[in-house]
Amino acid sequence: MPQDIVIIREIYEHEYSTEEFEVELDRALETKAQTIIVEPARLGDDTARWIACGNCLHKTAVLSGFGCLVSGLVWPNRGIIFLPMGFVSVVCAGVYAVSWQFDPCCKYQVEYDLMKVPKLPVHTLTTTTPVVLVRKDDSRRKVLQNILAIGAGSFCFYKIYKWYL
Repeated sequence: MPQDIVIIREIYEHEYSTEEFEVELDRALETKAQTIIVEPARLGDDTARWIACGNCLHKTAVLSGFGCLVSGLVWPNRGIIFLPMGFVSVVCAGVYAVSWQFDPCCKYQVEYDLMKVPKLPVHTLTTTTPVVLVRKDDSRRKVLQNILAIGAGSFCFYKIYKWYL
């Protein structure tokens, strides 16, 4: 088995097995394994939900920032349209920066199509529904998110400054 695949097995040996699964996941995240297969259902679901929450914050920040800038250029005097979007973009980007940016889990995405994962040892798994985490480079998406959020916040600040001066 390649070293870039880490499997967290669902083997209950004692009453602290769930905590042991979490420690194994943390260890796999810290070693920056390319693929992590999580067999324990609860840990896998919690991890997938955490990643989905971070993805939602990221997408909301990007789309609302883009919407703010576009609507602000199309309707420059309609602050009721672009100001809320700029606010949402800045808040979501800020929450993402504080809560998710430095979490090692943010470098991973859940892979739902197991055929996309090469050399996946499906025959050795003890569950039929594992959660597969694949490491992805997210530097470009973070740069895009931050540029759009800063741009939207700056644009809104500039428009408010111009209106009240």
